[in-house]
Amino acid sequence: MTSARKPYPSDVSDEEWALVAPYLTLLPEEAGQREHSLREVFNGLRYIIKTGAPWRWMPNDLPPWAAVYQQAQRWLNAGCFEELAHDLRAVLRLAAGRNEEPSAAVLDSRTLRSTPESGARAGYDGAKRKKGSKLHLAVDTLGHLLAAHVTPATADDRAEVGQLAQAVQVATGESVDLAYVDQGYTGERAAAAAREHGIELEVVKLPEAKRGFVLLPRRWVVERTFGWTTRFRRLVRDYERLPETLADLHVIALVCIMLRQAANYIAVHNSL
Repeated sequence: MTSARKPYPSDVSDEEWALVAPYLTLLPEEAGQREHSLREVFNGLRYIIKTGAPWRWMPNDLPPWAAVYQQAQRWLNAGCFEELAHDLRAVLRLAAGRNEEPSAAVLDSRTLRSTPESGARAGYDGAKRKKGSKLHLAVDTLGHLLAAHVTPATADDRAEVGQLAQAVQVATGESVDLAYVDQGYTGERAAAAAREHGIELEVVKLPEAKRGFVLLPRRWVVERTFGWTTRFRRLVRDYERLPETLADLHVIALVCIMLRQAANYIAVHNSL
């Protein structure tokens, strides 16, 4: 720890901080204008996303909420978390015996209920019977983040394929040539939008004799990733005024998950 305070469960571990610090150090630690430890600022950001607390309810033994919020914006504007996601994904894929860059992705969306903060831009998802925002997510076949963006819940999944496919290719250096999707993405419109970016869509259909819950081949990994995000209470509903903020918080949360997985892998590997 970098302070004498009692640690929170959301605090970054020593092993995780060793991995993340080089990406978040935009200025030298001894920079004259630095008032708060970068590690404590990152702990504050993790606390907000994990607990769901409003920014102004930041505990008094962490840096002031405004300092944490402003530093988070600097990190996001500098692309720190996207770079982290790329490198952590590569480490985890190599650890699993895969190629560094994926050749396949899985696309899906999730609707989050609106709140008074986000209600002005909310839409109604008739299929889910929810008013709120829709997170459009792309992951590799291990469930690691490739791309994410947010729309009102009224958005048609097919209409978002082009933007998602383009972001996937930017994140992977155009290594992806196949994407698995559910039946909400059927039709030539979605297929053509993906094809413009060099990706073929493969629709994974439900078994005709479905009874109860069924794990769909390839498709279940993105559902697991959505499940991971619900462990961060800030992401259970849409509490954000801007859709970009909701997408950014999902990126940070998924980076935190990958960071823990990478730190655990390195610890196990070093112990052998």
